[in-house]
Amino acid sequence: MPIFLDTTGLTSLAIAVCDRCKMKKPYVNLRPDGNSPGLRVCGDGCWDTLDPYRLAARKTERINLRFARPDVSVAATDNFLMTGGTSQFQISTEQNTQTPTNSGNKDTIAPSPPDNTST
Repeated sequence: MPIFLDTTGLTSLAIAVCDRCKMKKPYVNLRPDGNSPGLRVCGDGCWDTLDPYRLAARKTERINLRFARPDVSVAATDNFLMTGGTSQFQISTEQNTQTPTNSGNKDTIAPSPPDNTST
């Protein structure tokens, strides 16, 4: 049995079919779908909101430091470290090459002052 749609007072007297629910609706009540603009759907639960994941990716911001300084290498050169002050010590892992044993020798890095002793 056909359903009578009252179109009095509307700008268009046309009747259309919703692409989702397949119900007859006045043409002015149909609108493009949010995700698929080619579909004409009614607003009675058939219209999807726009999915934000379908949008283009956001542009990344370019953030710079105001007073940037170049990186300075803090790597130890020549496999030793030299301490500062009046009595300088050279700390190296190559000075104590003995393997620690159970005798209590657990030194792996040992300081050695410069060899200035003359006998």
